[in-house]
Amino acid sequence: MNRSVLAALVVLGTSPSLAAEPAPVSAKARAIHDSALIIDTHVDTPLRMLNEGFDVGSKPPNGQGHLDLTRAREGNLGAAFFSIWVEPKEYAGRYTHQALRIIDSVHTAVERHPDQMVLALSSKDIVAARSGKQKKLATLLGVEGGHAIQNDLGVLRDFYRLGVRYMTLTWSNTNEWADSSGDITDTTVKHHDGLTDFGRDVVREMNRLGMLVDVSHVSDKTFFDTLKVTRAPVIASHSSARALTDHPRNMTDEMLKAVAANRGVVMVNFFSAFVDDDYRKAYAAMSAERGAALAAVEAKHKNSDPVTRFRAQSQAGWEWAAKVPRPPLKAVIDHIDHIAKVAGVDHVGLGSDFDGINSAPQGLDSVADLPRITEALLARGYTREQLHKILGGNLLRVFRDAEAVSRELRSPPSVQR
Repeated sequence: MNRSVLAALVVLGTSPSLAAEPAPVSAKARAIHDSALIIDTHVDTPLRMLNEGFDVGSKPPNGQGHLDLTRAREGNLGAAFFSIWVEPKEYAGRYTHQALRIIDSVHTAVERHPDQMVLALSSKDIVAARSGKQKKLATLLGVEGGHAIQNDLGVLRDFYRLGVRYMTLTWSNTNEWADSSGDITDTTVKHHDGLTDFGRDVVREMNRLGMLVDVSHVSDKTFFDTLKVTRAPVIASHSSARALTDHPRNMTDEMLKAVAANRGVVMVNFFSAFVDDDYRKAYAAMSAERGAALAAVEAKHKNSDPVTRFRAQSQAGWEWAAKVPRPPLKAVIDHIDHIAKVAGVDHVGLGSDFDGINSAPQGLDSVADLPRITEALLARGYTREQLHKILGGNLLRVFRDAEAVSRELRSPPSVQR
């Protein structure tokens, strides 16, 4: 460990227990939480389904997962967008095929647990899933990274037919039609100064289909280009506030206000490095050592079976993240509060990134802990009506608005590519 890492850990403390424990959930907060429709717009659980053979009906075997059906019920999670993420280097040239495999894993989970899950294709489906005597988890699909369509609008339409209801225009990699925030400073990457003409066609076709346009991960220029094109409200499925944590994955106040003007919604990411600047700096300080260690694990398991390899990589990632003490729950609440104040309470929600992150603030160990967010926001003076908006109502409104735009635009596709 180098000196900068050691110094950062001294500043942050040496044990997560040093941070204040979240307050217990009161009966009032629990009642408000249980009466709300809770929507999380980004969970990476399909990675575990496909790579580990994980059954969402059971708890993760290594104790590191964030979401399973039991804990979803405990946290009153009503709907979740399951992320369809294709690693861009490993699957170069076969992004669509891998995306289809991941989509299949989610469909299989729904078919395996029809008494607890239902594939939701519309805003009405989300409401219906929670209206019955036995509430089911409304299961939705979101493609994380436009490279998955391999520059083909026909693939985009096929994804929609299979149930995909949002697509993040980029992941951390710039694709052939949109710049990403993840590599925008990399001079070896060919950038486009935002969206290309084809990228604009992608946004228009998503509007026509009724597929939510997701601006998380994109570069700032891509973000503003997208808002000039879209006729429907956008979402940022898992992003936080850059004014509080200076990370390019987060959104500036100018961007937050632009989302509000667009009638969209920003869903707060729970990753410790996106919501706490001290954690971000300490985590970044050991980047080289962490990268070398993870590369060694990858090399060691190069010829291992996929389950063994994935578990080893996951375990190593968690161990490195744990070297930096987790921030308090207050970190996430501060971001929700900031976005509510800058953009308005109608334009903020929850996009945890659970099962795709290896560190979340204390008290947010899984979806079962979502009531803690309600408790903390209630303590800050948010009303029942406002909490219902933040917990899921805002996303549902945006989904309905996108569906309305789609109905206006529906006609045979004008662009064949």
